[in-house]
Amino acid sequence: MTALDGRIDYDVIAGWVSPGARVLDLGCGDGALLRHLQESRGATGYGVEIDIDRVIAGMKNGINVLQIDLEKGLYDFVDQSFDLVIISNALQTLHRTEKLLTEMLRVGREAVVSFPNFAYWKHRVAIMDGRMPVSDRLPYQWYDTPNVRFFTIADFEALCEKLGIAIRERLVLDDAGQPVQDEPNFLGSFALYRLGGARG
Repeated sequence: MTALDGRIDYDVIAGWVSPGARVLDLGCGDGALLRHLQESRGATGYGVEIDIDRVIAGMKNGINVLQIDLEKGLYDFVDQSFDLVIISNALQTLHRTEKLLTEMLRVGREAVVSFPNFAYWKHRVAIMDGRMPVSDRLPYQWYDTPNVRFFTIADFEALCEKLGIAIRERLVLDDAGQPVQDEPNFLGSFALYRLGGARG
């Protein structure tokens, strides 16, 4: 099983979810992650998705899905109404990155964010060869990608510092889904973070 299968990512996230936690899964797609958290951790909550076909798929997968445009924020949710707010492999598809991160930690006690690392060494090689990178974690061509932001582990951590967001845990994975300890911004293809509302 590879990291792309999602199961490795899902198991990492599940390890950060307390039993019975109330979870909000942003950009939930077909609801597979929330379903996994329901089954493995007894979690409850909602998925949020804009694409109607994915909303229907999530409902068929047995999860509660709300059709909401994340670019407009999370105004439908009151402060601290969830234990955990997750955005898995979707932050790079949004324009209002700062606003969403702030909103996630308004409505949730903690947040989990995962994303492909654009500074991964194979991506750098592709750019040096004059082409935009295409990989398991960045599978689209430049002309059909849903991604509107291309950022790195170092970029994300600098943004957390700017916003006063505490990084409570970080896991960086390589292409095979193995943890990367040394030079994660260079050797890691995918990163997962558990975040809190204040540094220190």
